[in-house]
Amino acid sequence: MRWWETGTRPDYRFSLANERTFLAWIRTALALIAGAVGIDQFASHLGSPLTRLSLALVLFCAGGTLAGTAYARWARAECAMRHEADLPRSLLLPALATLTALLATALAWLVITS
Repeated sequence: MRWWETGTRPDYRFSLANERTFLAWIRTALALIAGAVGIDQFASHLGSPLTRLSLALVLFCAGGTLAGTAYARWARAECAMRHEADLPRSLLLPALATLTALLATALAWLVITS
């Protein structure tokens, strides 16, 4: 039996709220990927090519990882609601906040030194 067929069907409002949260994570992942494209295509005057490539790759990888992790988080929350359990804790929030702070620092350094 598949996980979405187990337990009791949650209230649709909670299920739809979980889906909206998933879509917000997907928008964030797309923003990271768009940032990578922006650095690669439009920031040729900032820093060395290797530095720009490194930042773009970090953003691409972060965006892809976030998209995959968002689905896993959605599924875990949906499963918890179906079994009337506590919602799972997510390490996604502190990880994304740390990554954003590091990338902002790196980009600020690029702008200042160019």
